[in-house]
Amino acid sequence: MFKNSAEIFAYIKKENVKLIDVRFIDLPGIQHHFNVPVESFDEAVFTDGLMFDGSSIRGFQAIHESDMKLLPIPESAFIDPFRDVKTLVILFSVHNPVDDSPYSRDPRGVVAKAVKYLQGTGIADTAFFAPEAEFYVFDAIRFKTGINESYHHIDSYEGAWNTGVEYDPDGTPNRGYRTRVKGGYFPVSPTDQFADLR
Repeated sequence: MFKNSAEIFAYIKKENVKLIDVRFIDLPGIQHHFNVPVESFDEAVFTDGLMFDGSSIRGFQAIHESDMKLLPIPESAFIDPFRDVKTLVILFSVHNPVDDSPYSRDPRGVVAKAVKYLQGTGIADTAFFAPEAEFYVFDAIRFKTGINESYHHIDSYEGAWNTGVEYDPDGTPNRGYRTRVKGGYFPVSPTDQFADLR
C-alpha cells in the first residue's frame, strides 16, 4: 500500500486517520499491539523508533535489560476495517536500542537470517515463509480452577460427540452433519457449517 514514510503521512492527512496501531510479534508468533495518536506519530518514529518494555513480552528480555526498539515497516501498513476510529495498522520490527541491530528473537529477524543463510550457502535463492492461521469456533466454553475442583468443558454442535443430539441449536432436527474426530481438515458443506464465516 505504501512505499515510504512520506506516502504514509500523506495518507494519514488525506484520509483523516486518528490512530496508528503499532503491531509486532513475539518469538512464538503471537501478535501484540498498542495505539499511538497520529499527533504523536512523526518522521522521528521512522528513524529513532518507538521504545517499549521487552520484559513484558514472552521470550524477549529480562527486566534488567528490558529496553527494546520498534521500527516501522512502511509497506506493511493497512487500514483496520474493524475499528470504530479510523486506524492505520503498521507492522514493526524489533531492534536492539544500543546499536539498532535486528533483535535475535524477533521472528522477522529470524526469517531474514534464514533467507540470508539459504542464499549465502546456495541452498536456495528464494524462500517463502507464512503463518498458518487456524482457529476454532465453539458454541460454549466453561472452565474452572478452584480449591476443590478443576475442569474445562467445550461444546460445538459440529463436534463428533454431538452425533446423538436430537436437535441442533437452531431447533432443526439433527441431520447428522458432524465432523468425525480428526476429520475437520477441508470438509465441505453441509458438514462445514462455517464456510461463510471464513
